[in-house]
Amino acid sequence: MAKYLVIVESPAKVKTIKKFLGPNYEVAASNGHVRDLPRSVLGIDVEHDYEPKYITIRGKGDILANLRKEVKKAEKVYLATDPDREGEAISWHLLAALKLEDKKVYRITFNEITKTAVKESLKHAREIDMDLVDAQQARRCLDRMVGYKISPVLWAKVKRGLSAGRVQSVALRIICDREEEINNFIPEEYWTLTASLAVEGEKKTLTAKYTGTADSNKTISSAEELAGIKKSLEGAEYRVSSVKNGERVKKAPLPFTTSTLQQEASKALNFSTQKTMRLAQQLYEGVDIKGSDTVGIITYLRTDSTRVSEEAETAAREYIGREYGAQYTAGEVQERSSRQKIQDAHEAIRPTDISRTPADIKDSLSRDQFRLYQLIWKRFVASRMASAVYETTSVKIDAAGQRFSVAASKLKFDGFMSVYTEEDDSGESNLLMKGITHDTKLSLIGLEEKQHFTQPAPHYTEASLVRAMEELGIGRPSTYAPTITTILARRYIIKENKNLYVTELGEVVNNMMKEAFPSIVDVNFTATMEALLDGVEEGNVKWKTVLKNFYPDLEQAVDQAEKELEEVQIADELSDEYCELCGRQMVIKYGPHGRFLACPGFPECRSTKPYFEKIGVACPKCGRDIVMKKTKKGRKYYGCIGNPECDFMVWQKPVADKCDRCGSIMLQKGAKLVCSNENCGFVKDAPKVEAI
Repeated sequence: MAKYLVIVESPAKVKTIKKFLGPNYEVAASNGHVRDLPRSVLGIDVEHDYEPKYITIRGKGDILANLRKEVKKAEKVYLATDPDREGEAISWHLLAALKLEDKKVYRITFNEITKTAVKESLKHAREIDMDLVDAQQARRCLDRMVGYKISPVLWAKVKRGLSAGRVQSVALRIICDREEEINNFIPEEYWTLTASLAVEGEKKTLTAKYTGTADSNKTISSAEELAGIKKSLEGAEYRVSSVKNGERVKKAPLPFTTSTLQQEASKALNFSTQKTMRLAQQLYEGVDIKGSDTVGIITYLRTDSTRVSEEAETAAREYIGREYGAQYTAGEVQERSSRQKIQDAHEAIRPTDISRTPADIKDSLSRDQFRLYQLIWKRFVASRMASAVYETTSVKIDAAGQRFSVAASKLKFDGFMSVYTEEDDSGESNLLMKGITHDTKLSLIGLEEKQHFTQPAPHYTEASLVRAMEELGIGRPSTYAPTITTILARRYIIKENKNLYVTELGEVVNNMMKEAFPSIVDVNFTATMEALLDGVEEGNVKWKTVLKNFYPDLEQAVDQAEKELEEVQIADELSDEYCELCGRQMVIKYGPHGRFLACPGFPECRSTKPYFEKIGVACPKCGRDIVMKKTKKGRKYYGCIGNPECDFMVWQKPVADKCDRCGSIMLQKGAKLVCSNENCGFVKDAPKVEAI
């Protein structure tokens, strides 16, 4: 019979950890949180020292009952929930819910789910860290206060179903501020001037950009200014004024933190933050490796730290030296200095075993798991490698007091770039031709001018929003993905071509929050609150003091908002469908399962229809609209809106183009258009769509 009970959060970890421990250990899962504040009321007794009222989460009764049975059999209980403050709080709740006060209870944590890490954690068992628990209690109570006090105001003044949040409302504010900046942006004209020059004794031409005069750089801001510069260059002699050869070092990237993983997975793999975290959780909890055991293949996924353990550092150096050569091994590895200490007890996100290459385990992973693991593996290996070195050449050319410049570079030593390049790394141009000196004779072939206009800051993407939130100190690694998911689900923002756009509803909610609750949506206030929560974790601030200082001002602001804020009506979006019962033009509504069409005459007329997104392509069989639909399991497909009368259906998205060979409808497959007629086989490139 097992003498020791290990309780983890996720059932997925049970099988993995059970294999690492002997028959004396039983492993069970709590399935996440077991206690929380009640859903129907605030759940915080503001009259009695802000004491939270925790209850068992609905549906967790059977799980707790089974855990209590296991507890009775065990001599010792090890609480092995996740190694962060939320995990610490879950362990504390388990202590209370399972009534473990009279048992020998120990808290253990491991940064990776490997046999070595799990067994080592048992040797370093400790008591529950109440500073971590209190920091999580403070965060939970603050979020509950904001959500439960402000959301009813939005219901009363706008419509039901809306919500406010301590972090989500600030994230919405950031996106709205960028949208306002873009809308208010006034483009400014500027021109570029490029000289094509023949070099004596060389077949290649030299392309030099105008940069100003010998004394100062300047931008050409008008056509008149450009005409003056061109006039001064008429008949001018072009001569080399300086040539500088040198080297430029490009440092290896740091290993991934939660934030940088989400950003790079968005850019390189087109993953949403939610998808990235879901896949990373799977890789952390354990994967069945063919020919081996179930094992966690990456370290803990919620971290602000770029630190790496000595063992992992040594293993990486040995691997790189063996596989790439000693010259590729880094000297002193850089680390990011962080203002935030919150997750620094963890390491960066890295493979648990560097010798477990993506190619070796590709057959054991799903396609998306493999792509994410490959990204993490390559980034970690690159972070322990030598810098890349570029050979650089800079040439300055003068003519009639005007200056043109050429800068070029060529990769001399690839270093870490032999393994990993970031998605937004710019391509490097070829090195200038050798032998250019002060004596080199140049002759003008021609001048090329171009008019440009300055561009506003780009719309936020999920990746750039995560970066902005991290830089501003808003939220923590575990909050980025759910925050973005929430404001998308509430339809405060929409996502198109990766870009995030504010909806009319989002603008209304943001303006209302700025008017009635300016501190809640103030970036600096929110960042200060995060710093206070860090202070609670470090034992420097009492958690209830944070609540006592926050709640009275919030309650006052809510009372004032209820009296002074005006109601705002947001019209439903009209569809092009008409009610079959009363003839009114139907509107698009949002329900628990997505969009649907409803008659605006409700409650007199209760007619509804499913909503299908039209793609602007006619059905080749009957001429009616093709719409996007979903199977019962959620897979997208495209079919005729006239189904079941018309049975046209395809899995790939149809386009308006017809096949050049047989005239059939074309389907989009990645960057190609493919004929839907299987007997034809015609394929052509899809037109390129410029990102907004």
